[in-house]
Amino acid sequence: MSCSCTSSSTHDNLQQDVMDKINNHPCYSEGAHQHYARIHLAVAPACNIQCNYCNRKFDCSNESRPGVTSSKLSPIDAVKKVLYVGGKIQQLSVVGIAGPGDALANPKKTFETFKLLQEKAPDLKLCLSTNGLRLPEFIDEIVKYNVDHVTVTINSVDETGEIGSKIYPWIHWNHKKVFGKQAAKILLEQQIKGIQMLTKRGILVKANSVLIPGVNDKEVANVAKKLKELNVFLHNIMPLLSKPEFGTYYGLNNQRSATDQEVMQAQEACGMDMKLMAHCRQCRADAVGLIGEDRSNEYSDDIFKDKSWQELEDIYNIKAREQRHALIENWRKALDSANERVKIEQASKEQLSSNNKTKLIAVTSAGEGTINLHFGSATEFLIYEAGDKAIKFVMHRKVENAYCKGPEDCDGSYPIEEIKQTLKDIDLLLTEKIGDCPQEELRKIDLITDDSYALEPIEKSVFQAAKKHFFYEKEMEVN
Repeated sequence: MSCSCTSSSTHDNLQQDVMDKINNHPCYSEGAHQHYARIHLAVAPACNIQCNYCNRKFDCSNESRPGVTSSKLSPIDAVKKVLYVGGKIQQLSVVGIAGPGDALANPKKTFETFKLLQEKAPDLKLCLSTNGLRLPEFIDEIVKYNVDHVTVTINSVDETGEIGSKIYPWIHWNHKKVFGKQAAKILLEQQIKGIQMLTKRGILVKANSVLIPGVNDKEVANVAKKLKELNVFLHNIMPLLSKPEFGTYYGLNNQRSATDQEVMQAQEACGMDMKLMAHCRQCRADAVGLIGEDRSNEYSDDIFKDKSWQELEDIYNIKAREQRHALIENWRKALDSANERVKIEQASKEQLSSNNKTKLIAVTSAGEGTINLHFGSATEFLIYEAGDKAIKFVMHRKVENAYCKGPEDCDGSYPIEEIKQTLKDIDLLLTEKIGDCPQEELRKIDLITDDSYALEPIEKSVFQAAKKHFFYEKEMEVN
């Protein structure tokens, strides 16, 4: 087995069947997310709860948020799209149904899609995301169609419903709307019951929690404790996105978004109880490609809808896909060897550093586990915490605009303030290449840049750069 999403000690303790399930799953394995792609199928438009952070909009190609899609698909067209995309993006390994509503509020469309996928693309892993309200009702169908990864969004475990009522105005339950605390209590009961049934059947569960400042920011640690009791595999703490233009209740009522620093604090509070997912990108309901990129606009419906099943199966070409995946695994083994297992998941400062001192290091990468992206092209940064003993991956951070708008306009005139704000607490930036002007700007926030590790493995480079940085600091102290 190649790279995993865990430290080597944890890796040894995981059962082989679990490792097989997560090895090439970009959401469940941090080690896989730079190598394997996913596709979300927007076949589930209806939803049975209302969340204050959600607005299910269509035709929103420039917005990357859960619940957003450019079009809805029928099950047949969805599977045709998978075959077409899977042939063009051979590293595609996972198909998920994540909306734009709730997968289990649209059970007929959801399970018809999975049935067709079993027949036409048997090499793909199948996933669904749900709010959990109807989860206990569909456990047998989930098992029947080999859906072995289920994500449940659970934002509170407060049994009084007080916190939940501030997040969910209502749910649709037993053919009527239920409001307030009662709605929150019913939802929580169903979520816990459903998760218990899933884990009993050996299905891997990932729990999403939206971090909402002033609402559930103190509650997420309790959520993590409960998830551990329920044998949930992975906990993903996502920042609330609440810009007014999103049209959500929170966005229109001045509820601010969560900051990167608040997410890091929540991760620290939860990390000792639960294994955390730190590489989530809060993907659209029609996302296509590697996590961190969205190629959905490349695959409009008219490209694949009129093609015959035979044409699409020829494009999909399972044998060619198998060969591509074998090459990816060989590359991951080489990376694993080069990185010398310097990374520890969810490590404490004591595990990372001999003197309790660590640095935050940002990296620009286009995937494949190397530092292979120019600073000017970066719209996101991978963030690591590094000490003199080991490193750990912390999170990714996005910016809306890259520094360089293109080869015709890369003179440093483009504003860098958003990037400076995003990286204000970062000590060191490793990138493939960076110009003098942005370097000077980043020095104003005491951020050192280094492009000497271009095209090198990320984890090894982060560790070496951190040690070099610590050495220079010690030399400065001596002198």
